[in-house]
Parts: sequence; structure tokens; C-alpha cells
Amino acid sequence: MKQLYSLFLLVFTVSQLFSQTVNFTSSNLPVIVINTNGQTIQDDPKIIADMGIIYNGPGIRNNMTDTFSEYSGKIGIEIRGQSSQMFPMKSYSVELRDNAGKSVDKSLFGMPKESDWVLYAPYTDKTLMRNVLAYGLSNELGHWAARCKMVEVILNGEYVGVYVFMEKIKRNAGRVNITKIAKTDIAGDAVTGGYIFSLDKEPNGWFTQYRSPNSTNGDLRQFSYVVPKPEDMVAEQKAYLKSYVDSFENALYGPQYQDTVNGVRKFANLSTFIDYFIVNEVSRNVDGYRLSTFMYKDRDSKDKRIVMGPAWDYDLAFRNANYCAGSETTGWAYKFNEVCPADGAGLIPFWWNKLMTDPAYEANLLCRWKGLRQTTLSLDRLNAMIDSIVTVVNEAQQRHFTKWPVLGHYIWPNPDPIPSTYQGEIQALKNWISFRVQWIDGNLPNVGACGNPNTIPVALSMTVYPNPIEGIGKLKVTSGEEQQVTVRIIDMEGRLKMIVNANLVKGLNQFDLNTSGWASGVYILEVTSKDGKDKLRQKLVKF
Repeated sequence: MKQLYSLFLLVFTVSQLFSQTVNFTSSNLPVIVINTNGQTIQDDPKIIADMGIIYNGPGIRNNMTDTFSEYSGKIGIEIRGQSSQMFPMKSYSVELRDNAGKSVDKSLFGMPKESDWVLYAPYTDKTLMRNVLAYGLSNELGHWAARCKMVEVILNGEYVGVYVFMEKIKRNAGRVNITKIAKTDIAGDAVTGGYIFSLDKEPNGWFTQYRSPNSTNGDLRQFSYVVPKPEDMVAEQKAYLKSYVDSFENALYGPQYQDTVNGVRKFANLSTFIDYFIVNEVSRNVDGYRLSTFMYKDRDSKDKRIVMGPAWDYDLAFRNANYCAGSETTGWAYKFNEVCPADGAGLIPFWWNKLMTDPAYEANLLCRWKGLRQTTLSLDRLNAMIDSIVTVVNEAQQRHFTKWPVLGHYIWPNPDPIPSTYQGEIQALKNWISFRVQWIDGNLPNVGACGNPNTIPVALSMTVYPNPIEGIGKLKVTSGEEQQVTVRIIDMEGRLKMIVNANLVKGLNQFDLNTSGWASGVYILEVTSKDGKDKLRQKLVKF
């Protein structure tokens, strides 16, 4: 009933936001022009259409009167996605084809040659960049994730907005680089790889034998075959893949899971599990670990271990889901089952809870995290990644939000408060990430060579989210002990706006801040301990 209500609310909401016509003539982004020649694009099968790409190179403007320099030819195209199909802006799967209708591989925007691509529509993601950001982080951690190009799209003569043109998960040298398996590979080393498989909606494979932790509905997850497709696999290959994944789960579930020879490390590359964990936790991906969760295994003679990834589908991450604590800066995403134990889309398998009881795994995770916080995951680097995307898309976003006037409006499942400008969306994203990584800093297991045995709990610290704030926000105060504090807010003239005495528990304390009746401007927020020894001050900006 919850899902049906959400879908009803979604349909009702988007029906209130009619798209507008945009007079489009040129862009600093590549321009993709698609003509279906009177056909309607379906959700399977693909229809044949024409596609041209205007791209004159970096820094050169792309005009509608220019020639199709990057691509000009036939494509197969269909609608992709599941819940996103409810939105008026659709995402598409695109296959490059020749005039005879056969798929053709081609390099586009400097990416490795392939025939299969994705045109992702960031309709509910008003930053336009959540997938781009997550895939970029995964790439910087040393793993393949879809390379992306921001583009603008014209469909049947109509401007339809900013899209992300990106690679699709496939097996080849330029994407998931594992051995190609043929139907005749049914024994010995040949049958051992390579395979890509997943946990997702609408599964088509085998069931795990282990129930998901905290499940209230007896959740028993089913895997999906991705590569090869199930219709291209023979019985021996399906039996081998199931048996190997069963062996991985048995080893991890069993009492000797930490054994370095015959435990889980025999079957899984745990360094890839750590990096996948980090991307999911930094983004607090509400779908992480349970949906669009891909894994692969190469041939034994190359590497017999399961690799976690590639990262995929982060449009509801980075504070873009108002359910199951998806927008919170605190708490672990891998603990989803404790928050939503009856979720019907699929719960998280026991793997992550069990791995976090392995001191060696925890120690490696902490060392990896601390190293990345000096490089890829430093706030300077994260903000620079965001700013670089804003620089590329800032002109086009104005046309996009003219076409789709959704800024400041609820689109499922945007959390409150909803910024009314694109700049507000970007600032909210930066603020959220800042608080998120700081929370992870203080909550990873403090073990191993990178742990600090002399860590003393912070007496008092605070964050305000969001900041700037439009309506209702949160004050989060972390205390090293139970104590009483005074919370005071004054304006820049020294006039008192709010004063509250609060009793804190040891750890995290949260309070609502209702600024709805306040004038726009800058305020000072103070938190003072009862004895006056600890006093925190922070500026608070009210839109």
C-alpha cells in the first residue's frame, strides 16, 4: 500500500508541473538529435530511429545548424528504468546500428568503442549530477564505473533537457574487463568465467539460502544473470555460478569466515567490497547494497574471487530520498534493514553486517578511509568535483529548468527542505556531503594500525543542516557525556530569536529548528554548557 500511495502521489505531483517550450539554438554542451520518424518509443522492444550528435570539440559552441560531427546514423532506442518511467522526462537505452539493423561499435566522446549506451534523464535529481559524482568517485578509487558526458537532447524537434550520456554495464576491454564465455564453455577453467550478476528488482536467477537480517517478511533474495544473459547461458554455467556464489556465502556465514586461506577471502576480493562500501556510505545510497548491486567474477586462471561493483544507479543518493532515512547525514546505509525491515523492493543480504564483525576487514576499511580523506574524499576535492560539473552545465541548466519547472517543487522522493534555485540545490548537496563525511570520520570502527587508541570523546560539537536554511532544519549536537546546555540564537543586531535549555544524552542529539517566520539574513547560533566551559558558535544563514 505504501508503494501504491507513493506512485499515486508521484503521478499527481508531476501532472501539476507542465513542461514548457524552449527555443533552442545552440549550447556549450554536445547536442544529441533523435528522430523516431513518427514512432512512439516503447519500454521494449527497441524501435529504429535516427540519431545525430553535434559536437565540435572542447570549448567550441555547438549550433543546431552545424553538421552531425560525432555521430550520424541509425539507432535502436527504448525507454529504460522502473519507477523513473512515471516521470514525463524519460531515460533511454540506445544501441548504435547500421542500415541493416545490426549493432555497431563506435567510440563516442572519446570513450571506448561500444554499441550500447544510456541517455539518463536527471528529472528528480535537480543537481543533475548525482550519478556523475558517484561514478567519478568510483573511478578515482581505481574501479571502472560508467564514464559520462553532459549533453542536451532534441527529440522529434522538441527540446527535452539536459541528459547524461553514459556507458552501460557490459563485458568488454573498455568496461568490465573479464573473459568472454561461450555456450561451449561447460567444464574446467572455461566454465569458471567471466560472469556479471546482480541483486535488483525483477530478478531472473537463483535464490540465496540465507534470509536478510531484520526482515519481517522472510526476505530471501534472488540474484540476476547479467552477463551472459540467461537465454545465452547453458545449464552447466548457471549451475557453476550458483555453486560459486553459494560457496562465497557459506564461507562468509560460517564460523571460520576470517580464515585467510579457506574463509571468505578465498572467494571474494574484499578490497573491492571496502571501496564499494565507501561510495555507498559517502552517498548514503538508499538503494545501495540491495538494488542495482552488481558483482562480477572472471575465469579462475585470471582471478577466481568475486569483485563487488561496478557502482550503478545513484539518483536517489546524496540526500535525494525522503524515506528509510535516505536523507540523513547520520547512520549507516548498510543498516537499511533496521530502518525499513519490511521493504518490498528487497533487503540487504547479511554480508555487510558479517564483514563488520571482522577486525581485519574493519582495520583495512579504516586505513582506506583515512587515506582517501586526504585525497579523493577531502572536502576540497569533493567540492572541486561538484564545481567542475556546475561549470560545465550551468548554462544548460537554465534551459533544462525552463523546460521542466521543478525547482522548489516536490518530485518523488525529494526530501524537505526543497531549495528553490539550482544554486540552492548545489549548496545543499555540498552541505550534506560535508556533514556526512564528518559523521563517518567519527563512527568507523577505531581498530587496527590506523586506529587511535587514545581517542577521547569530544566534549561538545555541533552541526546545522541545511545551512543556508529556508524553513525547518536540524541542529545536531554531539556530547561526550550527559549534560545540560543552553541553545541560543541571536540576529546580527544582538536581538534574541530563540533560547532553549536542553538535556543532552551521551552521543548524538538532534533538535528541529523552525525558521519559517524569520527574516532573511545571518544569525548566530550558540550552544553553551551549563558550567560555561564549552561554548560553540556558528553562523546560520536564513534564505
